[in-house]
Amino acid sequence: MARTPFGISLQTPLLGLALIALPAVAHAQIAVSANDGKMRLDNGKVSIVKDGAETVTLIDISSTPPKAIAEIKAPTSIVGPPTSVAVSPNEEIALVTSAQKIDPADPTKQVPNDVVTVIDLGKAGGIVGNLTARVTGKTAPAPFAPKVIATLKAGAGPSGVSINRAGTLALVANRNAGTVSVFEIKGKTVTPVGDPVKVGDEKSGPSAVQFTPDGKTALVTRDGDNKISVLSINGTKVENTNRDMSAGQKPYGLDISTKGDYAVVANIGVGSGDADTVSVIDLQAKPPRVVNTVTVGQTPEGIKLSPDGNYLAVSVMNGTNKASDSPFYNEKGKLVILRRNGRELTRVAETDIGKWCQGIVWSSNSRKLAVQCIVEEQVMVFSWAPSKLVSLGNVKTTGGPAGFRTAEK
Repeated sequence: MARTPFGISLQTPLLGLALIALPAVAHAQIAVSANDGKMRLDNGKVSIVKDGAETVTLIDISSTPPKAIAEIKAPTSIVGPPTSVAVSPNEEIALVTSAQKIDPADPTKQVPNDVVTVIDLGKAGGIVGNLTARVTGKTAPAPFAPKVIATLKAGAGPSGVSINRAGTLALVANRNAGTVSVFEIKGKTVTPVGDPVKVGDEKSGPSAVQFTPDGKTALVTRDGDNKISVLSINGTKVENTNRDMSAGQKPYGLDISTKGDYAVVANIGVGSGDADTVSVIDLQAKPPRVVNTVTVGQTPEGIKLSPDGNYLAVSVMNGTNKASDSPFYNEKGKLVILRRNGRELTRVAETDIGKWCQGIVWSSNSRKLAVQCIVEEQVMVFSWAPSKLVSLGNVKTTGGPAGFRTAEK
């Protein structure tokens, strides 16, 4: 009995030829969206919904039109930067933080949570499963069937989370504790390591955290005291280098280039109607330092570099979270694209998006991007060619989408 390199038995030469003749199976690129229905925005005022849905949606952004392929219940939170989701490089697991929960003593309020949920993305099928299904006439397994497999404890207010490129270590920024929690990853098992790393006091507001590609360094934004911390990493040992940088007012969102030569930070300001900024950090400088800052508009919530390193996408609230009678109110948010040339950032395109918009992801080929909009409870997807954004449709979510990530490889 012959076997293919995939381990599939070939009963006859004809069956083997059938397998060889089948076209290659396209693999989806999965974006994981954490959605929080506990908070609602109505004419600039936030209210708490006691039974609001908390879900995680898997979206295939490689398909046109884009589509949701699975959704499950899991604790989530709008509070914190939109990097409250991390996906392992092999797309086997996702980590989702929950910074806030309903106050048991008063359901009209929220209090800090401390939960990190481990989700088995249920990756299945692929080329072997699909080939087998076509030959046997059976139904191919669902490409992704997610389920919650563990609930972990971090510090108070776990917000931004990241997984290193090796898929062996995760960091969680704890907004209400001034610390970063460390977790070791072995397969689908995630385990806390040691005590959380202190980066500031309880009001320092650690928000986003991101590994450099080599896994030896991480940056942490601190919107409470307007600083960016640098952590050193050796195996599972994570230490604060005590090198703090200053970018703009309230550094929040964060991303690092795929080559590890620079980082970008979204400075969200204080919401007073003034135009806010994004900054460039030179990671090749010794020590790393902020080298440029440019203006993008009111409250740049989400920030994401294209995989090819040429463009930066920023979701700008643009006053959509304010009351309609505010002089700073606008009906639409903005998705702004900037071109990178060395340390310089130049605006090259923008388009209208929804209200209170959050995270951004790019497709792996840098030709498509998606942005979350909370009020509309949808993810808006666009194609990208130099200087041109074209809508490809929207994906509905259950709850306001507030955390967004793809696997970073």
